[in-house]
Amino acid sequence: MAKNGLAKRAGGGGEVIDAATAAPAVRDYGRLAELFGPLGLKGEQIKSFPDLPGSDTEPWDVVLGLLAIDEHAGLERLSQRTGLPFSTEPKLQDSAALFYERVPASTAREQQIAGVSSDGAVMVVATSQPMQPAVFGVVEDRLGMPIRLVLAPRAAVTNLINRGYEQKQDLVTEIVEEMPLDDRAIESAAGSLKASNDLLQLARQTPVIRLVNMILFEALRRRASDIHVHPMENKLVIRFRIDGMLIDAFSPPLSLAPAISSRLKVMTELDIANRHSPQDGHTSVRVGNRKIDIRFSCVPTVYGERLVMRLLDQSQTQLSVDQIGMPEEVKRVLVELINRPTGIILVTGPTGSGKTTTLYGALGQVDRTSRNVMTVEDPVEYHLDGISQTQVNVKRGVTFASGLRSLLRQDPDVILVGEIRDRETAELAMQASLTGHLVLATLHTNDAPSAIARLLDIGMEPYLVTSTLLAVIAQRLVRRTCQTCRGSGKAADGDRCDRCLGTGFYGRQGVFEVMRMNDTLRRLTAQQADAVTIAEAARASGMKSMIDDAREKVAKGLTTEAEIIRVLG
Repeated sequence: MAKNGLAKRAGGGGEVIDAATAAPAVRDYGRLAELFGPLGLKGEQIKSFPDLPGSDTEPWDVVLGLLAIDEHAGLERLSQRTGLPFSTEPKLQDSAALFYERVPASTAREQQIAGVSSDGAVMVVATSQPMQPAVFGVVEDRLGMPIRLVLAPRAAVTNLINRGYEQKQDLVTEIVEEMPLDDRAIESAAGSLKASNDLLQLARQTPVIRLVNMILFEALRRRASDIHVHPMENKLVIRFRIDGMLIDAFSPPLSLAPAISSRLKVMTELDIANRHSPQDGHTSVRVGNRKIDIRFSCVPTVYGERLVMRLLDQSQTQLSVDQIGMPEEVKRVLVELINRPTGIILVTGPTGSGKTTTLYGALGQVDRTSRNVMTVEDPVEYHLDGISQTQVNVKRGVTFASGLRSLLRQDPDVILVGEIRDRETAELAMQASLTGHLVLATLHTNDAPSAIARLLDIGMEPYLVTSTLLAVIAQRLVRRTCQTCRGSGKAADGDRCDRCLGTGFYGRQGVFEVMRMNDTLRRLTAQQADAVTIAEAARASGMKSMIDDAREKVAKGLTTEAEIIRVLG
């Protein structure tokens, strides 16, 4: 078999197109160019090929350079010419385990080959470097069986390699109770870390695994909702978001940043070699009997990759309106409205104000045995029993509007729309309520009366709003005073309070206002009155504002005046 050729392996036909060795022997380069067919190589390009830099080590990349086309287009043309299948995202099967046992990771990564599946007689192998028949021969010898090639982009092959060798190593996905993370633990991990140019090997080193596990465990111990890994010019800072506030937790050596990044990318099945473009992924870990979903995002900055993890405790799926501090009068209105057969209930507030939690709590009041409850969300944060939840995926054409349109064909009784962002989604939600559905949705406004003005601003007809809107609930989240130290942050002996870790706060609760629609508000809506006029009319009708609810909570010792000023201004 020739060194630099395009070859069909087992099951592919057996034809070999050898550009590097055939060209010198064949003087009719035009005829040779015809053999390449759809690839579009010209005779003079083939003639110059053996003398080009990289023709021996990366012949396919040289071909792409000659053709001046991208990898995707080149692989598609090659698929047409050779009959080899082309897959943008080949899926790793358990049956490919033999490949990752017998082929060294360094070979797979260097030659861009990855096992996909096997029927016991033939191994399906994905590659983004098809012009290396000698390498494929060596792989067949190692496997003891023929291989069948699948063409795939470099990023897809890299992901297969990451996942395949990760599974082979059987790395810990369960976080055991580590000791609390401190400077000594970080120094120990940093000192044990061996220098490596192989990012996958770096991500699999025990000190890195232990360090990342300890960071995750410490974040969960402190009740953090997010972990930020923030590289700066001269240091690396790890921050936790606890009760809505971002605090500095640790400052490990800056040299650990690539190791932490690589480990998290392997855990979330991302391309560890890509450090120049944003990536998003997710994974799950277990801490005891708690299942934690991790949503991971990395963005390149001038000082390195900025990493953020959102931690979602899936054991906390039984969310209730009592847990979020909803006043009795607001809860009474919500329970009454949630049993209505039609209409729209809106929950408003800025990002991170607990709107989705309130909606989940409301769904908990729905009789799911007799009513079909469906949702369209971005993202689906918690999985609820007895409810069909749809994830928005813009890349695949699933938006709030298209998802809602599909849900209406599923005979729903109650629909939750994660967010109304545009006229199309708002119009579909209102039409759904007019045709016999109860719709729950969120909207970004500062208070309840502003929701009507917002709907009119995005193009809703006033008559649609007046005939469908049942009520608007606005909310914010304030930190709850620690009941152990009464907000002092100190224990009885003068030491730091162990429960709130000296902050004086433990957990958060909502402050609410509910504006229930009445004839006066409907008349003002029909007249397209501004938010100030609607707010005055709502208060005249007995609406208690968020600031009123907040002051009551301060009077009961549930939060502080300073916290109310911070959140509500």
